[in-house]
Amino acid sequence: MTSPHAGGRPALTQTITEPSRSTPVYGEFDIVVVGGGPAGLTAAAAAARTGYSVLLLERYGFLGGAGTAGGLSTFCGLHAKVYGEHRRVIHGLADELLDRLAKLDGLSRPHLTINDGIQAQAFDISSYKIAADELVTSSGAGLLFHTFAVGAVLAAEDTIDAVLIESKSGRAAVRGRIFIDATGDGDLAAWARAPYEKSPSLHGMLYPSLMFRINGVDAATAGAAPWRTVEKLMLDAERAGTHSFPRKKPIVRPQRNPLEWRANLTQLSNADGSAIDGTDADQLTRGELQGRQQALDAFTFIRDNTPGFGDSYIVDLAPQIGIRETRRIIGAYQLTEDDVLGCADFADTIGVNGWPVESHVAGGVEFRWQRGENPRGFNQLPFRMILPQRIANLYVIGRCASMTHDAQSAARVTGPCFAMGEAAGTAAGLALGANVSCADVDVAELQQRLERAGAYLGREV
Repeated sequence: MTSPHAGGRPALTQTITEPSRSTPVYGEFDIVVVGGGPAGLTAAAAAARTGYSVLLLERYGFLGGAGTAGGLSTFCGLHAKVYGEHRRVIHGLADELLDRLAKLDGLSRPHLTINDGIQAQAFDISSYKIAADELVTSSGAGLLFHTFAVGAVLAAEDTIDAVLIESKSGRAAVRGRIFIDATGDGDLAAWARAPYEKSPSLHGMLYPSLMFRINGVDAATAGAAPWRTVEKLMLDAERAGTHSFPRKKPIVRPQRNPLEWRANLTQLSNADGSAIDGTDADQLTRGELQGRQQALDAFTFIRDNTPGFGDSYIVDLAPQIGIRETRRIIGAYQLTEDDVLGCADFADTIGVNGWPVESHVAGGVEFRWQRGENPRGFNQLPFRMILPQRIANLYVIGRCASMTHDAQSAARVTGPCFAMGEAAGTAAGLALGANVSCADVDVAELQQRLERAGAYLGREV
């Protein structure tokens, strides 16, 4: 048997037959949301506001997904560059969440990013955890933290009866009438045998990163734009042959307090150079170990070479590596790169995406922007992209929604996930009220409800 500590995978040549057992039912709910990232938390809040019982299952002890567990600390995709004007295009429940963050003094002003081409907005991670708690619980949804979803039970070929969970309390089942897969990896959809695809790990799947934060920065000495200094210093060191970094285009930016900076500059791979697969525990383990070493190496270089960073230190390594892509369902419609770059419209729009294609390839990051001299700057997101094939009582949202690899490189970010989540939660209530399948809701009524709640569907510029 190969030792996983030597970089290999144990040979799974044996099996153990477990005794049959009766699994207790934790509870029965109208709507069950699996995963508490940006898509899942808005889905739970929106669903609860339709008046039905809702349970949100989350593996960690807090919500936020990549923004908290992944240490991202920045909302990407809230804004678009609309005919040359930077404008926030994600609203609805996102407005409420940002308002809560602002009241906690946990929200920074939007800043320009990606060669000053689009805005992003930094936030305080601890404040985001609290604001997300408040948004979900005040809407009436139930929460169950520290709980892994591990399987699905089907009532029929096209209907999920329950999701199986594991926690410190043991194994249990949660029954629901409608389920929303916000796992990021499309776990529930895969267990229910809905069609999906994955890009090949080598020369295909987006590479993950490990985020970290640096404290003790002397902002005055660092100057007005030290992130440009860091990038130049790293590039010069590479050219001189003194250092080699796993990823070009580092992102090093100040947090709410300029003493603290966030760093996004690692790239995690297997021994053959392929991207770490976030659905493989052995690869995830390798990625965590590799990511922490890369973070230390990069930080040491920044501290020793960048003005203002001489007395700085790593204050936080993210609780988990940030996964950008694994499974993507093949739904009723797959959003494409042409849709993103061509600012496509859809009659069944449920929100918008203004983020460009951001492809994390081996050794760097490639950006592709919306086409034209002065483009509208966003594409609409069709309702059909959250509809899996074969399963009648399931929505799939977030980075595992129905998108091609290149489109997912854009619409996987936080803003579109907020939009998909609010739409799915609202649609779930509509489906239950009309006693129809998830696919058969009245889309016009869904759009009206979303717009009445303040969401922007891109139907007016």
